[in-house]
Amino acid sequence: QVQLLESGGGSVQAGGSLRISCAVVSGNTYGRDCMGWFRQAPGKKREGIAGIYTGTGKTYYADSVKDRFTISSDNAKKTVYLQMDNLKPEDSAMYYCAAEEPGLRYTCFPDGIVGYNYWGQGTQVTVSS
Repeated sequence: QVQLLESGGGSVQAGGSLRISCAVVSGNTYGRDCMGWFRQAPGKKREGIAGIYTGTGKTYYADSVKDRFTISSDNAKKTVYLQMDNLKPEDSAMYYCAAEEPGLRYTCFPDGIVGYNYWGQGTQVTVSS
């Protein structure tokens, strides 16, 4: 069973930065799966914003965060990060990391939750204007 532990959310003013982390604390999928960051604001659908293939480090971004957010990984720590810069009030949401059951997705582009069988508990990000 894959368990994910997120940390690093908080409150920041518009234009500021935050980094959130997702550690794979159990399971053996790291290195051969997609991992992604999703967010969900109240009353809205869960949105995929960034993905990474842990085997090669190849990254993918949704247009809404491209050029502002950076997904990265530390293989030694089995941890995926999301560096968020130039934050906007509309970035406020609960942020979730997710890990794929290897082989279920044809791309790590964050175009949906299909194949992401493992989820973290979420970490809140609030951006004030």
